[in-house]
Amino acid sequence: MSATIDRARSLVAAARAEYAADPTARQAVQECGERLDEPLRIALAGSLKAGKSTLLNALVGQDIAPTDATECTRVVTWYRRGLAPSVTARYDGDKAAEIPVVRRNGRLSFDFGELTADRVDRLDVEWPARALARNTIVDTPGTSSLSRDVSERTLAMLTPDDAASGADAVVYLLRTLSAADTTFLGRINDAVGGESGPLGVIGVVSRADEIGAGRMDALLSAKDVAARFAGELEKTGLCQAVVPVAGLLALGARTLRQSEFAALVALADAPPEDLSLAMLSADRFVRPDMPLPVDAETRAGLADRFGLFGIRLAVTLIRMGTRDSPALARELVERSGLDELRQVLDAQFGDRADQLKAHSALVTLDRILHDHPTPGAQQIADEVRRTLADAHGFRELRLIGRMRAREVRLPDDQRAALALVIGAQGMDAATRLGCDPDASESELRDAALAAVRTWRARSTHPLLDRFTASACEVAVRSAEGILAGLSR
Repeated sequence: MSATIDRARSLVAAARAEYAADPTARQAVQECGERLDEPLRIALAGSLKAGKSTLLNALVGQDIAPTDATECTRVVTWYRRGLAPSVTARYDGDKAAEIPVVRRNGRLSFDFGELTADRVDRLDVEWPARALARNTIVDTPGTSSLSRDVSERTLAMLTPDDAASGADAVVYLLRTLSAADTTFLGRINDAVGGESGPLGVIGVVSRADEIGAGRMDALLSAKDVAARFAGELEKTGLCQAVVPVAGLLALGARTLRQSEFAALVALADAPPEDLSLAMLSADRFVRPDMPLPVDAETRAGLADRFGLFGIRLAVTLIRMGTRDSPALARELVERSGLDELRQVLDAQFGDRADQLKAHSALVTLDRILHDHPTPGAQQIADEVRRTLADAHGFRELRLIGRMRAREVRLPDDQRAALALVIGAQGMDAATRLGCDPDASESELRDAALAAVRTWRARSTHPLLDRFTASACEVAVRSAEGILAGLSR
């Protein structure tokens, strides 16, 4: 992986030297090179009210993104790590203004003052959050907004017609699998095929607790829905994985307050029949006349922060013996699906961060070289395109997507082994070789050598179609790379 990003850096350096006398092109190349040293850019996309801002807050573990439907939710917003909280609006093309962070009705918001969303190009948010050290997260407006201009901002950021994507990877939130969702994912896929889009796309069945109407088995229902969505998307290859997440529960758990824990303990001690009757609906639960040992205002706060599903789950866990707030928070986070999502993000994006950033930088550099032609630029561009076509990590990522479209015609067990060896489930040697995590280096080397031989034999099978044979050749290169790494 380091070889790919080192190659990208050398090509950026060559282009910088080529454009020594062209300040405009040189500045564009400079910004392209800086992208290689930035954290990975992950965009959150999805339809209106899919829960993007809530999921962002849950991933970061802090309430930093406004979730109410104000002007700020109609603007592409970049969240980066900074020494202190600050919000800057970029507007009217080349202007900038500091935006105050305020609390309205207990919710965080950004005060635009006299600015309106249609004038703001983007918001840059810096926040001292540890989770932003590795990833810059970009919150985008809903792709099915009633305002076409609002939806177009997301499309322009992720799949611009005349530039490289602003994101290295995408987390796409689904509430249903609508035609608008598949159309948008298809547009991302087309951009990837045209060498201009993000190579990584993960699907999230968001607000998963609502699928089961807040019942205790809601997340089980959501897992079934996620499996169905994954099956549908597998036919098209539009997502690398689909995960159900109850974003509101995850955020509430990660920011659980001691006063909220005390209120949940009190509810757990209430007569079960009184609590069950009160929780028939959210309106009923917050009514002042409900005979519960927690006041109506506190109950309303719990419903707002956790939803009825989260309250039911927390009360059940407390009754089963969870007796302190950190333990309850851990249990709720695990059951929200957030841990599974983070594991998928680490496997699909985190382990391949250098590859994804190198791909974005090379695509951007190719466009700069095309837009500013010189005799030397053409030679560099040829090297850029050769790297994009030949870099093995890029070939693995493209194959992962196309495998989900079932373009690889192999028996299911061989398809599963192929997915592992090219890194679809994680980048460590044991995972890729299908070995026990505690396998010794000797066992891993033996497994890697066996994988090289197996995939080499399969790649030359006379009955394989051309694409499947090529996929097997990618697996050979992957196994050889694992073996070389173990030997080193």
